[in-house]
Amino acid sequence: MPLPKVAIVGRPNVGKSSLFNTLARRRIAIVEPTAGVTRDRISTLVQSDGRWFELVDTGGMDFETDADLAADVAAQIEYALAEAALVLFVVDAREGRQPLDGQIARRLRPTAARVLLVANKADNPKLAQGTADFHTFGYEPVLAVSAKHGRGRRDLLAAILARLPEEADSAPGSVDMKIAIVGKRNAGKSTFINALAGEERVIVSEIPGTTRDAVDIRFEKDGLTYVAIDTAGVRKRKSLKNDIEFYSLTRAMESIRRADVVLFLIDASLPVSQVDKHLGAEIEKQMRPVVLVINKWDLAKGHADMADYADYLGEVLPGLSYAPLAFTTATQARNILATIDLARVLVKQATCRVTTGDLNRVLQAAIAEKQPPSPTATLPKVYYATQVATAPPTVVLFVNHPDLFSQSYRRFIENRMRDALPFAEVPIRLIFRAHRPEEEGGKGKSRRRGPRGGSGKG
Repeated sequence: MPLPKVAIVGRPNVGKSSLFNTLARRRIAIVEPTAGVTRDRISTLVQSDGRWFELVDTGGMDFETDADLAADVAAQIEYALAEAALVLFVVDAREGRQPLDGQIARRLRPTAARVLLVANKADNPKLAQGTADFHTFGYEPVLAVSAKHGRGRRDLLAAILARLPEEADSAPGSVDMKIAIVGKRNAGKSTFINALAGEERVIVSEIPGTTRDAVDIRFEKDGLTYVAIDTAGVRKRKSLKNDIEFYSLTRAMESIRRADVVLFLIDASLPVSQVDKHLGAEIEKQMRPVVLVINKWDLAKGHADMADYADYLGEVLPGLSYAPLAFTTATQARNILATIDLARVLVKQATCRVTTGDLNRVLQAAIAEKQPPSPTATLPKVYYATQVATAPPTVVLFVNHPDLFSQSYRRFIENRMRDALPFAEVPIRLIFRAHRPEEEGGKGKSRRRGPRGGSGKG
């Protein structure tokens, strides 16, 4: 199953980033006593008692500010809340209950079952005892911690693990797969989804931008239940005319995050545009399995063959070079259902788990083929790897110094895993971790042996 996500939220300056760093045992998030420093979401993997989860830091929640980028910060927080299996609602034990805390508590009420209230900056027993006011928010228990001094870290981790799901159950009547259908305006998404559903479920129009909202279409195939998410056509940000179009773009981005697999429709009759590249980058960023659906292929006949077009996409969308292609003509319902079969194959790949032995044999062979180059006198070493999650397949490589491994070498390892393991057509998430926490600061040595690159002193 995918790694569960734990989102840290709260008003500005309650110590969210400090708590993030404390739980991660590494200084990752910027810590500065200036409101609004954290804007984008920042995430890292955390391991405790043999279990892993993804910890997500967010910007300060503020319902009244008119500062620039406030809307973007709010959108990032909403994304984090939507994805989180657990929300850490952080308040300040020194300042006590504040009006903005109350607003946030009310905003989180619909997700109360997955909210854990954390009173930070309880740097001494007196401050820890003074957190009683926060019980009025209705979230129990209230955990008093001090991110600055590391107090309460173990109890907080235990509370987090107790709230996280260990296994995902599939309830009767549940959806087997969620498919996001995205593309630029007039790429044929509505026609595609009508052909898929077998009826006129979405308005089809030659006027670009007809679909304003995300529309969920439920259908069945081969005994499985699917939900296809049709979205508004995406256009350049600077071309957005009003708030409706802005939120249409936001919903298109959200549909990618909701989906198990993405069908990325590309108009074969037109060159790949900046909007296509923007969508491709978002899909790559979210690490979703994707089928590149080359629609209106009937209009491209005589101008290019499938092999030539595949080479062209490899040049203009290099970040999705692993993704399979499907050539369709939605107006004639040609190759539509086969595309769904291909999507199902990708979900199977994305949820596959390999043994640690098989993974390390592939890693050892890759290192034997190509040693990691060393940018310094210290040689990079890889000790071993383990898969910690699926969807996307997530592999942690324990090394001497993560900073010694270049992006090109990381891509090399990823490609070798893609060649040898059942992840050929889906994104793979590689995490390079120091074998011991102190090694991240350049201290200590590990005696563990396994696949390794280089030799000599580390």
